[in-house]
Amino acid sequence: MASIETMDLARFAGREAGTSVLVKELARGGMGAVFIAYQRTLKRRIAVKVLPKVVLTEWSAELFRQEAEAAAILSHAGIVPIYEVGETEDFLFYSMQLVQGRSLSDYLEKIRRNVLPSRRIMPLKAALKLMIAVLDALDYAHGEEVVHRDVKPGNILIEARTARPLLTDFGIAQILRGPDMKHPRIVGSPVYMAPEQIKGLRVDARADVYSAGVVLFEALTPRLPVPPAKGKRELLKLKMELKEKWFRKLPSHVNPVLDRAMDAIVLKAVRHDPEKRYSSCRELAADLGNYLNRRMKRGS
Repeated sequence: MASIETMDLARFAGREAGTSVLVKELARGGMGAVFIAYQRTLKRRIAVKVLPKVVLTEWSAELFRQEAEAAAILSHAGIVPIYEVGETEDFLFYSMQLVQGRSLSDYLEKIRRNVLPSRRIMPLKAALKLMIAVLDALDYAHGEEVVHRDVKPGNILIEARTARPLLTDFGIAQILRGPDMKHPRIVGSPVYMAPEQIKGLRVDARADVYSAGVVLFEALTPRLPVPPAKGKRELLKLKMELKEKWFRKLPSHVNPVLDRAMDAIVLKAVRHDPEKRYSSCRELAADLGNYLNRRMKRGS
């Protein structure tokens, strides 16, 4: 079977996708390619994600459908909105807002290349404000009974004009009020994946708490302090065996701006046992907000 990673998708430029016309490819991954498109009805540029039918399997079609459905039922300022879902003779598609900006992963990589070592870490205030906004979006999704299951820097887009973070890519989201996928697999990004997700268990909001905690840890440090691993399988094995010891240093050990109070917040978010984590993104956001307020009062 053909692979989407190696396909020539230039032929899709100029094709219609519902009320839009595909213009040029913007990005691609294992579960589809995103095109910049022009929506004729509203005369605006949007983004359209396509999944070519030549690479379609029952599993990939189900994931793609689930992604569109999960995102479409959500309406929040911190979540990229879905406009239209459909299919053509050649591909499945859904259209969404075109975010002018870049991902958090791109942002972190850029600042880590700064010539000044002291500026290779995201500023504390900016990192906490961004994470509080992301957690608010996640908490809203959980209230709508949707668990994202793939929270990572690459799925957090930062709008260039407003610096507003938007959560995207609900490709492996779990809709709690309905049956989960018929063919359960271990899906997600290994570094950010909650332990119960690695076990293939049906998860709840605490899985997103874990992933958000790892993103927070990464945003506050020069590099996430975890042991090297040769491939996904070894990474998952180490993560399950080492549990909390998978993180080799505390946040304050690698970022002198931080203190033990922030260590406690981060470590509670990434506890191996979900029963010992924050029970909701709202609780984690509240602690981050209180911490930020205390730091601002001290002028640090």
